[in-house]
Amino acid sequence: MTTQELAMEGEKQLEETIEAAFQIISAMNDELCNPSLWSTSATPSSAATTTGSNGSALVSADAAAIDGTSHHSESAGGGGGGGSGNSVLDEASLRYKNSVTSLRAVLAAIPNSQKAKASEMQNGLGSPEREDEIEKLEEEALSLRMEIAKKNVHVKELIDKLRELIADISTWQSPCSV
Repeated sequence: MTTQELAMEGEKQLEETIEAAFQIISAMNDELCNPSLWSTSATPSSAATTTGSNGSALVSADAAAIDGTSHHSESAGGGGGGGSGNSVLDEASLRYKNSVTSLRAVLAAIPNSQKAKASEMQNGLGSPEREDEIEKLEEEALSLRMEIAKKNVHVKELIDKLRELIADISTWQSPCSV
């Protein structure tokens, strides 16, 4: 793969990583906004919550019995905000991990691509046509540098003359005391 192709692939993987990260944040927001997790009718002793392996809060069966909802069916992937949020979060986490792995692989391949391109160019530079072309371009660059240096000297002279004119004009425009 060329460096340009790797750059395009890297950009694609970066976009996927950002999209997955956004999906993770959205799923976490949905979980935190789930009213069943913030039940106000539960007593402190019966509203015990635990933290799952993915960081989401799980409400105990006592709290589910008090507010009359079945949290276990939601967390089992049933249909409420709790269960669907976990599967979305898990899916987004998996997508994020995969895209980061792919992005790292692309980034690791770029130096190898650049080394291959450099060695390819070195092999191609040995041809007489390329050497003549390079020499011609170097001579043209030297010629242009010399021309720029001459023009810079001319511009400096013009600026100095302009300063003298401004000084003369300001002297002539100064008020005379009566």
